[in-house]
Amino acid sequence: MPVKPGGGKPIEILLVEDSGEEAELTMETLREGRVRNRVHWVEDGEEALAFLARQGRHANAPRPDLVLLDLRLPRMSGQDVLQEIKQHPSWKRIPVVIMTSSDDEKDILKAYDGHANCYITKPVDLDKFMAAVRSIEDFWLTVVHLPAA
Repeated sequence: MPVKPGGGKPIEILLVEDSGEEAELTMETLREGRVRNRVHWVEDGEEALAFLARQGRHANAPRPDLVLLDLRLPRMSGQDVLQEIKQHPSWKRIPVVIMTSSDDEKDILKAYDGHANCYITKPVDLDKFMAAVRSIEDFWLTVVHLPAA
């Protein structure tokens, strides 16, 4: 059954972002939003996979309803994380929104070839960045029916 906004449980979001400043801004913007959500932030690709696999310090992590994934990450690229998510039988239906500074056509094509659900280039301007995060919330958390685990 799809996850519906405003339902009993909050939307679980996994934010994979190595920039603390951008992560804080994203989380703050989502906190101000209309949809009840919980954002779980990890700083690199390996930690994202540990979160999804509920390993180590993430043993009690919830299954995310949505993943916001940067491409430029330390230790493991966002493209590699995307590939792991979309090939895993239990994770492949989790929508993955690529949110990155790259507007390189090769990165965009590779992300969609890897079954990314959406590709957003992060604006440099603060107000435009916050507007982009709000648009993600508006679409993915209010319009779309997210798959249940």
